[in-house]
Formats: sequence, C-alpha cells, structure tokens
Amino acid sequence: MNWEQVKGQWQQLKGQAQQIWGEITDNEWDQIDGRREALVGKIQERYGRRKEEAEREIDEWLHKL
Repeated sequence: MNWEQVKGQWQQLKGQAQQIWGEITDNEWDQIDGRREALVGKIQERYGRRKEEAEREIDEWLHKL
C-alpha cells in the first residue's frame, strides 16, 4: 500500500495506526489527518525517534497493511 492509498482510507486505517502509536492523542490523530509528514513529526515528538527511525516505522506499518 502506498501513502496515497492511506490518505484515501485514513479514517479506516487510523485505528490500526493508533494501536501501534498509542501515545498519540485522538486530537493529534485528527490533526495528522492522513498527512505522512505530520505523522512522522508526532512519532518523533512522542517517542523521541529520529526522523529516519519514524519514517522506517511508518514504512514497516505500510508493508503490513
């Protein structure tokens, strides 16, 4: 699955993402609104990851979808 598909199905996929990155609040998920860079930023902020690490986590999640 690519990110364009994720954006189109964000409301359905958001629940799966919340299970992985549970420290991101509901309000923040609404702000992310399917934007990859916003998700990368929140993962960095909440989990102290470097950008590359956050992007790798997202890529791994995408491959599991």
